[in-house]
Amino acid sequence: MADFVLIYRTPIAVAQSRSEAENYTASSDHLAAWQAWFSEMGASVTGPGSPAFARSTLGETGPDTALAGYTIITADDLDAAVALARGCPVLHQGGGVEVGELTTVTTT
Repeated sequence: MADFVLIYRTPIAVAQSRSEAENYTASSDHLAAWQAWFSEMGASVTGPGSPAFARSTLGETGPDTALAGYTIITADDLDAAVALARGCPVLHQGGGVEVGELTTVTTT
């Protein structure tokens, strides 16, 4: 088993409408979709993460998207992690999910 990070990218229009974290209240349908997806992934979710509101970018992050949040999961391999990510509600809003295997860095 390995640890993976799922990075959510949401369309700019959606990100702008949610730019004020203290004023953001998820609709019951939106919240239910996220809760159902986390429930489907079960014990694979090792860190549910948090939504992101204040954001900045470095490098190439896609011209029409903004950081929306992250989750840490465990899976057998990258293919299994991608399979879990396919249920992410942000995909139904025109957003995307980046999946990356996390590695422990050791120093000498």
